[in-house]
Amino acid sequence: MSTAPSELDFAVVGGGILGLAVARELCTRWPDRRIAVFERGSEVGTGQTGANSGVIHAGIYYKPGSLKARLCVTGARELYSYCEQHSIPHDRCGKLIIARHEGELGRLDELERRGRENGVSGLRRLDANELRAVEPHARGIAALDSPSTGIVDFAAVARSLAAGLRDRDAEVVTGCAVETVRVERNRVALGHSHGETRAGFAVFCAGAAADELAVAAGASSDPRIVPFKGSYLYLRPERSHLVKSLIYPVPDPNLPFLGVHLSRHIDGRVSLGPSALLWPRNAGDVTWPGTLRAARRWWRTGRAELRHALRKETFAAAAAHYVPEIRPEDFDGGFHGIRAQAIARDGRLVDDFVVSETPRALHVRNAPSPAATSSLALARLICDRVEAEVR
Repeated sequence: MSTAPSELDFAVVGGGILGLAVARELCTRWPDRRIAVFERGSEVGTGQTGANSGVIHAGIYYKPGSLKARLCVTGARELYSYCEQHSIPHDRCGKLIIARHEGELGRLDELERRGRENGVSGLRRLDANELRAVEPHARGIAALDSPSTGIVDFAAVARSLAAGLRDRDAEVVTGCAVETVRVERNRVALGHSHGETRAGFAVFCAGAAADELAVAAGASSDPRIVPFKGSYLYLRPERSHLVKSLIYPVPDPNLPFLGVHLSRHIDGRVSLGPSALLWPRNAGDVTWPGTLRAARRWWRTGRAELRHALRKETFAAAAAHYVPEIRPEDFDGGFHGIRAQAIARDGRLVDDFVVSETPRALHVRNAPSPAATSSLALARLICDRVEAEVR
């Protein structure tokens, strides 16, 4: 922990991988300006950045032309390069997206089309025999093989980014939760647990607090962050041989979630997850009109996710669809993470990156997966907008 400065040129709120990448890009463009990152946790990368499956996505899923599609492929390439330059362990282990039955083949076709249009390298279609050659214990009638998909510890990347910022005399202030925002004539004042900091410009990459801080700065309340809790189970080490890389289902195209999947982590462990259980911060999240509309539309999905969260047997059964040898007793321990999902007033689960503006500030209002993969590229887009504002 360090003392928060009272005056800055640029303030970045949020010490996850995206906030740190934004600060890095700001340092590159304005090396002589005073820049600081404010993180509420005791260290960087402990929120969404550190509690996920650690997948470097290739860019298959996203609607061509969307920010996710534009930034994921470029971001993955840059992230791999960064990891190589800074000796951060990573692995292009590859991923299979498996169709279990003929009813999923149409959606698999669409994923293949999107992946090719988005420029995903090495993508290939497999039949059932070719699938088993890649993942001997997996079963399905067809699959997409994405050899450019990989894994990394995103929290390790965040720590490396923070170290690089300190080397460039930018400050990373941990244990410092920004709670209020006040816009002045030529400054933005951030009230936090250390007092107050006035900055010429602020970029908010605040995850689950993104909407609250944006509204405090004068932005619309739409969309609202309504968190989802994702739970993961660890496969026992003696059963980890059942999964060589990453095994994903064909996702529901109407939801911004990729489904329950099996992932090999950079430390060698294998996890199953995540569930997606609504995890409101307060009563306002529950009574938000968008939440109520989404709940009416997706109540069956919510019921299934609740069963996953409450019973390991139900959760494990999802894995057995793709790896039939897996049993509930093969899992031991796990971890949880919170996904800061934006829900629009009309009930839409917002499925792209959203960046909005208020005087002397930019706000990342929605940055779900693949934000970590895309972080270096997304940071550049954000700083393009900062540069346009501060000229």
